[in-house]
This record gives sequence, structure tokens and C-alpha cells, in this order.
Amino acid sequence: MSGVGPVEPGEGTHVQQPSPAPQFTSQRARPALLGRHRRAAVAAGAAAALLAGGGYLYATRPQPPPAAAPPYPSQVVDIRYLSEAVSRDPAGFRFRIALSVLSGPPVTVTAISQPYAGLSLTASPRPPFRTEAGSSRKVTITLRATDCGKIPGNAGLPFLDVTLRNKRAIEMHSFILGSRYARDLSHARQVACVTK
Repeated sequence: MSGVGPVEPGEGTHVQQPSPAPQFTSQRARPALLGRHRRAAVAAGAAAALLAGGGYLYATRPQPPPAAAPPYPSQVVDIRYLSEAVSRDPAGFRFRIALSVLSGPPVTVTAISQPYAGLSLTASPRPPFRTEAGSSRKVTITLRATDCGKIPGNAGLPFLDVTLRNKRAIEMHSFILGSRYARDLSHARQVACVTK
């Protein structure tokens, strides 16, 4: 070999390439970095699956049955005729009734009336009044004859119309007070209309 210049590789030898420029991470750091990214992705996926599963379980959980609606007031109120009260005024006759609320929320009596055009009615205590469940209230009904021609001579099944209110509804209900009340009312009508 003669001359000056770079040395050329001979037969059967390989050219060695220059080593690449260094990267930001070394070959040893690369698997650790990939492992960290993989763990973060797995953790995020697990959290998303847990949230989705929890949301599904919450949405499909058994629901408690809805609370039963309170009863209608007419279903829990009982009215009984007690007696005719002594009255000094023949034009006005007093009758005592007992109003009981058997169960449920309190019931308010907002009005009491009767069906005959020839009689006026007042009540004591005056409506509205409230009665709690499991209790009873005595009410005095005063009837006055205003037009004897419009009062039946023999009322077979006289009744009282009572307007009741509780949390569920307002109802007007007719209560038949029985044969004793019918007899006492008929007697009161005869006395009132004969003395007029």
C-alpha cells in the first residue's frame, strides 16, 4: 500500500458505523418508563371499571316499596248517636254524637249539615275542629225548625252530612245515625211544629 489517504477496509472486513447520538433516556430507563405508563393506564382502566360497576349496582339496586298512602278520611271516621240533650227551647233541639278517628293522620271536620230545608243546624264545637287518631270527640248538634212544611213527618233514616279532611283528601260523607236518632228527631219535629 502506498500513498496518503484514509485507510480503506480490506476484503472480509466490515465497516463500523459511528454510534448514534445519545437519546434523552438511556436504554436502561426505557423499560421503567414504559412500566410506569402501563401501570398508570391499568390503574385508570380499573378505576373506570370500578366506577361503571358501582354506578350499575347503584342504578339497579332494589328499591324499597313506596310508602302506603294514608286512608281516606271517611274510611277511618266513625260517628255514633249518643242521646238527645235536654233543651229548654222547644224550637231548638240538641243531640249529642261521638266522632271517633280510628287510625291514620288527624282528621279535621270542616262542616256538618243535614238534608232537610226546614231545619237549621249548628254544632258545638263549631267546625273546623280536628281529632287525632285513636281519640273521640263529643259534638252537640242543635237543630231548629225554620219551616215545618219542609220537614218530613217521619224521617226513616235521617243522616248528617259531614265534610272531612286529612292529608289524603277532602270528602263529604253522609252518616246514618240509626233508628234511635230517627225517633228522637221525629219527636223533636212534632214538639217544635206543634208549639209554633
